[in-house]
Amino acid sequence: MPSNPKIPKDMILKTALELLIESGYGNVTIKAVAKKLNSSTQPISWHFGNMEGFRKALAEYAISYANKKLKPSSKNAVSAFSEIGNAYVDIAFDMPYLFKYLYLNEGSDYCAGTFEMILSAINNQDLVAEISNFFCIPNDKALDYLTNTIVYSHGLLTAIVSGTIKANRQTAKEKVHNACCAFLLQAGGDIKKAQEAENFLKRAKNADKKV
Repeated sequence: MPSNPKIPKDMILKTALELLIESGYGNVTIKAVAKKLNSSTQPISWHFGNMEGFRKALAEYAISYANKKLKPSSKNAVSAFSEIGNAYVDIAFDMPYLFKYLYLNEGSDYCAGTFEMILSAINNQDLVAEISNFFCIPNDKALDYLTNTIVYSHGLLTAIVSGTIKANRQTAKEKVHNACCAFLLQAGGDIKKAQEAENFLKRAKNADKKV
C-alpha cells in the first residue's frame, strides 16, 4: 500500500456518497468508487483498511451530510420545525436512494436508528415547551402534535420513495401541511397561530433572499 496516498480521504467519501445518491447503496463498492475516481483500490484500502471500515465511514459521512441539509436557519422553534419538515421532503424527492439508506435502513446496519434521531425532536423539552406556548396548548398536547406530525411525514415519504403512493413534491408538502393543521386542531391549538408561523417563515425566507 502507498505510504502517502494521493487521493484524500474526504474525496473518497464524497465520491462514494455521490455514487450512493446516483445509484443506491447496493452499488457502492470499493472497486466502483475507485473506478469513479479513475484510481486503483489502494488509496481506499489505505484509508479504511477493509470494506467494513469503508462502509462505517460512509455511513457517518452520509449522516453528517443529511443533517446539514436538515439544519434550520430560523431561531424560532416553530419556524425551524417547519423548515426541517420541508428539507426532509426535499431529501426524499431529490435523493431517494439516500433517504432509503438513512431512514429506511436499506442495506446498512450502520444507519440503523437514524430515524430515531429525527424522532428525538419530540423528546426535546425546550421545543415542546415553545410549541406549547406558541399554540397555547398543554405540553402533553404539544408532544402529541410533534409526534403525529413526524410519524405522518415519515410514513408518507416512505410510501412515496417506495412507489406505493404517487405524488409530486408540492403535493407531498401540501399533504404534510394539511396533516399538521389537522393534528394541531386535534391538540386544541389555534389554527390562526399556525398561519402566523407560516407567514413568519415566508417573511424570513424573503428577507434572506434580499440580503
